Amino acid sequence: MTDAAVRVSSLSTRFEGGSEPVQAVDRASFEIAPGETFALVGESGCGKSVTALSLMRLLPDSARITSGEVRLDQVDLLGLPEAAMRGVRGRRVAMIFQEPTTSLNPVMTVGRQIEEVLARHLNLRGQAARERALQLLSAVGIPDPTRRLDDYPFQLSGGMKQRVMIAIALAGEPELIVADEPTTALDVTIQAQVLDLLRELQRERRMSLLLITHDLGVVATMAHRVGVMYAGEIVELASREAFFRRPRHPYAQKLFAALPGVAKRGAALSVIPGQVPSLAQTFPGCRFVDRCELAMPRCRSEQPQWSSPEPEHAVKCFAAEAAAVLDMSGAATARSSGVASSGVDASRPRAATRSRADDGAAPLLEVRDLKVHFPIRRGILKRTVGRVRAVDGISLTIHAGETLALVGESGCGKTTAGKAITRLIDSTGGSIAFDGTDLTTLQGESLRARRAGFQIIFQDPYASLNPRMRVDQILLEGMQSLGVLGDDAARSRRIDELLARVGLPGNAKSRYPHEFSGGQRQRLAIARALAVSPRLLICDEPTSALDVSVQAQILNLLAELQRELGVAYLFITHNLAVVEYLAHRVAVMYLGRIVEEGSAEEVLGTPRHPYTQSLLAAVPALDGVDRRIALSGEAPSPIEPPAGCHFHPRCPRAVEECRRSYPASLSLSDTHRVACALVR
Repeated sequence: MTDAAVRVSSLSTRFEGGSEPVQAVDRASFEIAPGETFALVGESGCGKSVTALSLMRLLPDSARITSGEVRLDQVDLLGLPEAAMRGVRGRRVAMIFQEPTTSLNPVMTVGRQIEEVLARHLNLRGQAARERALQLLSAVGIPDPTRRLDDYPFQLSGGMKQRVMIAIALAGEPELIVADEPTTALDVTIQAQVLDLLRELQRERRMSLLLITHDLGVVATMAHRVGVMYAGEIVELASREAFFRRPRHPYAQKLFAALPGVAKRGAALSVIPGQVPSLAQTFPGCRFVDRCELAMPRCRSEQPQWSSPEPEHAVKCFAAEAAAVLDMSGAATARSSGVASSGVDASRPRAATRSRADDGAAPLLEVRDLKVHFPIRRGILKRTVGRVRAVDGISLTIHAGETLALVGESGCGKTTAGKAITRLIDSTGGSIAFDGTDLTTLQGESLRARRAGFQIIFQDPYASLNPRMRVDQILLEGMQSLGVLGDDAARSRRIDELLARVGLPGNAKSRYPHEFSGGQRQRLAIARALAVSPRLLICDEPTSALDVSVQAQILNLLAELQRELGVAYLFITHNLAVVEYLAHRVAVMYLGRIVEEGSAEEVLGTPRHPYTQSLLAAVPALDGVDRRIALSGEAPSPIEPPAGCHFHPRCPRAVEECRRSYPASLSLSDTHRVACALVR
């Protein structure tokens, strides 16, 4: 590529603060043309984010760049003094960080943070800077930008905070934007809006984009070229078309095969055995050798060099050179099935699933008209001036051994409903019957006696596991508190069984949470929930921040536990490919209410509510085809829900009837219900 705007050559970055130096990035080379998106993909710990921070020269004190060049229009950024680099950073090269909540200054208004960049790089101040900041907020699609300019980050939704991050990155009119997992924590609808925005701005300004992600759907939607990174080394480079047509490296093939989807329902997902190796070592051969099914003797003693099996495609792999590729049926299935690849398509074949309601048994959990309203108090006397209608009258049932997926955008009330069902927060109204007993009538010891029957797995295991307790103490705590098993010897045996059950070694019980990877910590969270032998697990986004390979391991574990133990799941998620793979039934929630409910085949195969259709269509497709349904704005505030159907301000099909009254729930079959005036 002769017209590369950015050329990275043999970049190596080493961390030297610990007992052993860690080679986080090892001789990485790639180029990005003007207006091009280069996607860097791979598991956590492979060096993607360190590569980005190296380009920006934002590494911590313990890290240093040991070799290589990063040329921006022939200027080597690594050779610039820090004073000169400060003029480049934010002006010619800008970064969008993964987590806007921690990246934005909480004590500065949105406008002030944008104006700071304008003053530093464009010498704009005062009214001129304010007007330019207003233009930037408008450009990134912030509603009512004049008011939002004086808001603080905590007053914005997740999607709006990410848009503010993009506005700050654009303020210096950069030539290159480095986006590190910019949509990981966003719902599919907000993710689609953010990706649309980046693509449009890129076209308008001919910016180069380095996109770091582990979401292959996002890669298919956004990238022009793809680099696969493993253990600090780039092992495959290809155009988007060549990569998705036939990934060549066994590691890339395994990433595709690990994707969940409807075609894999009832079968175990393909997983990559083991973990990314420690980078505090030298590698005499291929770094993937211990996890590769195609490994040959030479893979352990020789380092593979670049080969080009076809134009615009290069790979470091002896097996690829020999054309001995893995069975690609898993990857092909992942590319052709599920909402992750084709959006809404009622004609797709679907695996038959049987709801536990079919045998006529009474439900294990029955929720009726559940409401959770949080009071808004203001003034010295803290008078109640309003209420947040987080959950506003939902009803659902779950039978033993069944999975009900509760899906919807952030802020719709999913997590609040899960916490209310487990009585971690009090409900405002309605009933929660677990195994025939209304939990809302229980208090104190009578409630404690029932808690062993239902447990919750939180989204972030690092935040929910006590960092000062060893694993055995964490697992023992619940059993002691709820009186499970008779003595400590029996409980100790139970701990060993649990660790084996979730795939962790026995010596894990003497370690602390920080000594485990993200996937291992999630396994610990599952083991803690299972310690008291529950019949119902509330799973709150348990795989949202995990790589596809680790996600496959967790989903396999949950499916196995359900088959063997008959555990029921309320699975709270916005990952619809996971829903296709795991759920028997689906309930779609919007602004505190369930708008559609039915079997997974009905809701995902023939969605009837416009909101459900928009959710499914917003999932990035692995074939790169855009099937989205345009929605206006973001979800309204639960403090003042719109009159009539809550979805009508965003619905492209809304009619006058939608604005007058909230629609009644209509039964389309014995299991399929929808609340929409447009459905007859």
